[in-house]
Amino acid sequence: MTHARGERTALCDLLDRLGPEAPTLCTGWTTYDLAAHLALRERRPDAMGGIALKPLAGYTASVQRRLKDRHPYPELVGLVRKPGGVYGLLPALDEAVNTLEMFVHHEDVRRAQPGWEPRELPEDLERLIWKRVSTGARLMLRKSPVGVVLHRLGGGVVLGGPKGHARVEVTGRAAELLMFCFGRQEHARVELTGDPAAVAALREATLGV
Repeated sequence: MTHARGERTALCDLLDRLGPEAPTLCTGWTTYDLAAHLALRERRPDAMGGIALKPLAGYTASVQRRLKDRHPYPELVGLVRKPGGVYGLLPALDEAVNTLEMFVHHEDVRRAQPGWEPRELPEDLERLIWKRVSTGARLMLRKSPVGVVLHRLGGGVVLGGPKGHARVEVTGRAAELLMFCFGRQEHARVELTGDPAAVAALREATLGV
């Protein structure tokens, strides 16, 4: 099983177990909303633009609401459980595109529940996550108000954020750095060092793709 499929299965098992009204780290979204988002992303390409482009966000939101209206929660989770669209036809594309998507949203659900703890991940998944963080840091940290130095526990350093500004060093496991860079700063187990004002600004910044 690929990491994308493993994270997808674990996420859907958790969604089934928690039900439709559980909280997530996605602001304003319950587990029902997150399931609708993931189904839309793979099965409604006409509505995907609004995920990243604000002018199209209204249409995307309306499609997501209609998915909830038309599908009971267990059906939506069932749609997410099986890769849809081109991802169902091309497993290699599913692995390339969806490993981080499913990982982050799996953690969005896990970390919104009381008593969560970081998972021990397979070493190859940790390496894959770090590789994606390394190549995507500039994009994910483009809105940072300060320079950022990512230190991976176990080895690896990546720079992000604007040059010529105060720098904050962020240290943690690859998965925790990913969650931090995806805008889940409050729920990432990392250590921040630097000027207190810069650290505070980075904690409150809008990060992610």
